[in-house]
Amino acid sequence: MTIDLITRRTLLAAGGAAAVTGVSGLLVPASAQGLAPTRSMRGGSNNYRPGAPIVDRIGGGGFWMSGTVRRAGDGAPLAGQRIQIWAHTTEGHERDARSHGATLTDANGVFRLEMPQIVPAFGQPHAHLAYDSEDFETVFLRPIMSSSKDTSLEAHFVLQPA
Repeated sequence: MTIDLITRRTLLAAGGAAAVTGVSGLLVPASAQGLAPTRSMRGGSNNYRPGAPIVDRIGGGGFWMSGTVRRAGDGAPLAGQRIQIWAHTTEGHERDARSHGATLTDANGVFRLEMPQIVPAFGQPHAHLAYDSEDFETVFLRPIMSSSKDTSLEAHFVLQPA
């Protein structure tokens, strides 16, 4: 009995490795190539306020909203991008102006903004975020927290040029 060393699985694995390493034999970052843009989430734009001010913190703080902003296609981090954040919190409803604020991404495309603790609205603890500047297509996100006791939440944007 002979053992077939070339199976479909080994052939696929070898082909995938060759595609990742390319002709040069060097490993290239496949994850950044062809990065698809983030799609707006249903309900993400609820209670959106165009032009919410850039702030150091929303209310008394205690909860951290953070994430990243990258360019679709090559995945490059986008510095200086405006992200608006709002939520139903211990200090106000998501429709209240005091529950809205914006921040800018740093040189690595990272944003972080402190705000009051998010509390459930319509049974779900969630935040709203928007990229709404002119260089890229507008995206609204509505991430849901796994627990209303969480003290932080992340959301990530991959933006398509406008």
